[in-house]
Amino acid sequence: MAKTVSETLVDGLVGCGITHVYGVVGDALNSVTDAIRRTDGIDWIATRHEEVAAFAAGAAAQLTGRLGVCAGTVGPGAIHLLNGLYDAAKSHAPVLAITGQVPLPELGSNYFQEVDNDHLFRDVSVFNRTITSPGQVPQLIEQAIEAAVSRRGVAVLSLPGDVGPQQVSGKPKVRVFNEPAASVPSDKLLDQAAKLINGRDRVTILAGAGASGARDAVLGLAGSLAAPIVVTLKGKETFDWDNPYQVGQTGLIGNPAAVAALEDCELLLMIGTDFPYRDWYPEGPTVVQIDAVSEHIGRRTRVDLGLVGDAALTVEALAPRLRGNESRRHLDKAVKAFRKWHVGQERLAAPDHDREPVGELRSLVDNPDHHIRPESVALAVNELADDTAIFTADTGMSTVWLSRFVQFRQGQRLLGSFNLGSMANAMPQAIGAATAFPDRQVIAFCGDGGLTMLLGDILTAVRYRLPVKLIVFDNHRLGMVKLEQEQAGLPEFGTVLPNPDLAAVAEAMGAKGIRVTEPGELHKGLAEAFAADGPVLVDVLTNPEEVSVPGKVLPGQAWGFAIAKVKETLRPQAHD
Repeated sequence: MAKTVSETLVDGLVGCGITHVYGVVGDALNSVTDAIRRTDGIDWIATRHEEVAAFAAGAAAQLTGRLGVCAGTVGPGAIHLLNGLYDAAKSHAPVLAITGQVPLPELGSNYFQEVDNDHLFRDVSVFNRTITSPGQVPQLIEQAIEAAVSRRGVAVLSLPGDVGPQQVSGKPKVRVFNEPAASVPSDKLLDQAAKLINGRDRVTILAGAGASGARDAVLGLAGSLAAPIVVTLKGKETFDWDNPYQVGQTGLIGNPAAVAALEDCELLLMIGTDFPYRDWYPEGPTVVQIDAVSEHIGRRTRVDLGLVGDAALTVEALAPRLRGNESRRHLDKAVKAFRKWHVGQERLAAPDHDREPVGELRSLVDNPDHHIRPESVALAVNELADDTAIFTADTGMSTVWLSRFVQFRQGQRLLGSFNLGSMANAMPQAIGAATAFPDRQVIAFCGDGGLTMLLGDILTAVRYRLPVKLIVFDNHRLGMVKLEQEQAGLPEFGTVLPNPDLAAVAEAMGAKGIRVTEPGELHKGLAEAFAADGPVLVDVLTNPEEVSVPGKVLPGQAWGFAIAKVKETLRPQAHD
């Protein structure tokens, strides 16, 4: 029996193991969604916003390592996909976006809703084509999938509304042959790296998500070199647990021990990381970088030697060439400083902190209304979460509290918009995680600004009974923007959010809502949420004046913060 273009596309997705397509239905894609309706093994997840669909597809791709698929129809529907697709692209997630297009005879006529998809998606995609004839199928579909998988990026297929229902001649079948190959640097380069490393007493490792398959090899290397491991945020799920060399993160969300481990080293060994913040790299040490992507070598900091290859294979090949290091002074100093900092952070997060003498004095300045401290929320979630929980985090202060107070255990996973830095990513990514892994606990650290930006898709979680737990840090603020303004010496402006009772909103939408307003209610509220079936929103009223101190405070930042506080005190209160 002859197949249509849309049926061939859907059959190809099923053959590649795709079980969900996220999107909003629309006229140009009606033949595609109808083919999904009639095909076993694949389901349409109807989101309320296409941006949510793209974020969800990217999340599923990152968690499974397989292709994620989203869809948006002509014009506005396709445009709405862009933010989530940029996040997937910058996260190296293989995603296929199926977009509608106007009928072929109307292309280029400024038809109703027409946009130039080939131009629109050019920057975000590794493959971008419009299917204009059944004769291009199944080859274009195969090329799109292979490009997304092999190049770990976004592929876009645009489908005019009159092309999808057309029949393809013969018995078309989508076949994908591309299997990414792992590589290892040459012996010559490995010998050069060993020559640079051997004899160095102070080596620090900066490890990222690209080292996720090399955990044992990296830990073995750290032990041999007596090297502290500074972990990027995306590397937390790999290196947080059972790691005696761990010294946490650097950057704005980091800690002094990690900063010192970098600044004090003679040699920095970067493994599987494209950590983007140039100001936080040390100046002076020799740098060796291992990365599977050649374009990543040296684009963040000066590199003395680059090794292009799979992290695990490269470290395993390098290790026998290294003499090791008998001195543990550099490692012990860094680990001791990290543990001391960590104990202090947990003291701040204790529920009764503000009732102790020091905490009570501090609260007079930064928490006069005795709101719940966000550190306490993150620490309580850390204690109550399942061992296999999947965490997502909104960009901003939600990510700060997760990075500092959630210590990942083996089997737990982490997602966020850590490269694009988008708002509103946590709930959509939780939807993608929950559809990909319906039997696992999914916990979203949501900022109130991020959650309310795409609030309507709580209805998606309700519709599909997804067991997502949305923990809202409700400080009635765009918290990170407030902090940025104050560090620059500017008074807070434009950041205040007059929120409703978000738990009540969730209840009205069909989810379970829990509102927590007192520190003593926190554990009970979270435990109730985690024990409940289906989606739950926990609206926690947190302190809007909480300050996250970075690992290294520059004099200008401290002075700017002081000036901003004076300006905020002197100005009229009705400012926002």
